[in-house]
Amino acid sequence: MAEAERITGTPESEPGSGAEPEAGSEGGRPAEGERGTGRGRRRIAALLLVAAIVYLLDLGSKLAVVAKLEHHAPVEVVGTLLQFEVIRNRGAAFSIGEALTIFLTIIATVVIVVIFRIARKLYSLPWAIALGLLLGGAFGNLTDRIFRSPGVFQGAVVDFIAPAHFAVFNLADSAIVCGGVLIVLLSFKGLDPDGTVHKD
Repeated sequence: MAEAERITGTPESEPGSGAEPEAGSEGGRPAEGERGTGRGRRRIAALLLVAAIVYLLDLGSKLAVVAKLEHHAPVEVVGTLLQFEVIRNRGAAFSIGEALTIFLTIIATVVIVVIFRIARKLYSLPWAIALGLLLGGAFGNLTDRIFRSPGVFQGAVVDFIAPAHFAVFNLADSAIVCGGVLIVLLSFKGLDPDGTVHKD
């Protein structure tokens, strides 16, 4: 009987025979929704990993320069073209808007909330990297604003990277700028956070 089924090409199971595909699958393969969910989780994991790396690098560098360099003469890294010099900045990135500390803290908090909302439908790895840079940088500077003097939500951000003829900044500022530039490039190419590509 099995030999006759093989010769005639009779499938091993017919509709109604009781052999059903596994639940949550299509023809034995994972359903599209399940594949999408798994891919989305990997992208969120990538976002959080990038954010954690940026945050830890920023926090560690600030702790180190405050302990070793604050109240000391600038340290030359590349002659006078690049120095390490600790300053306390109550403004935004690159010492802009020093009278708006509380307002800037609110903006940073809103940015973090928006990133988490976008992450719910995140399927693009480049977007995950870009948002991770923004998230890590925002958390880095927000930590300073919450925990450093002169007070909660009014704290001064530690900046220490001092190129010649340019504002002093930190690693969090750099990550925010890089993330923002990457988002502009991705938007210009028409790539959305959900992985789709649109053309105007």
